[in-house]
Amino acid sequence: MAVTGSVQRGNLIVMPTDTVYGIGADAFNNEAVAAALRAKGRGPDMPMPVLVGSWDTAKGLVAEYTEDLDALIRAFWPGALSIVVPQAPSLPWNLGDTRGTVMLRMPNHPVAIAVLRAVGPMAVSSANLTGHTPPTTAADARQQLGTSVDMYLDGGESAVGTPSSIIDLSGPQPRLLREAALSAEQIAPVLATTPEILRGES
Repeated sequence: MAVTGSVQRGNLIVMPTDTVYGIGADAFNNEAVAAALRAKGRGPDMPMPVLVGSWDTAKGLVAEYTEDLDALIRAFWPGALSIVVPQAPSLPWNLGDTRGTVMLRMPNHPVAIAVLRAVGPMAVSSANLTGHTPPTTAADARQQLGTSVDMYLDGGESAVGTPSSIIDLSGPQPRLLREAALSAEQIAPVLATTPEILRGES
């Protein structure tokens, strides 16, 4: 797979996911991750999420595989839920100012899964310039990112077309940081809580 060699050489790629197109780099290549942040016009204060190709891969990246994490993964992966958790200690990566956490997701797209299983964990963020609309086609991504990316993988229009929802499990109770592709009403029953608590409303 030509894309595998490109990523292993430290290049950036754009690939389809179920939500929107993403710009990706080898998560363990710190120079490539920094280049992805620059391509987006983003600083380290907005760190890169990590996409994985399997549940087992996620288990190796977290400090503790908790019951809540397991329940969310079983309910929503592969799919449109990103989960913030304390990362495994001593991982040799620099995703930005993560404060010891990592945001993980397993996308529900065959092209993305094939790439992730070939390459390993990738730092992937939406393939748009910061402040612009996340792209749902490879052409949209190319318009924004141009030659900063080595390879554009065209998987057709993104099925969901909305960014993933983000839930934070790193604190004393689960907290929904972004309610997007999945609603609090969909997520709350999996954690035996209420949408209001997830939203921080009570």
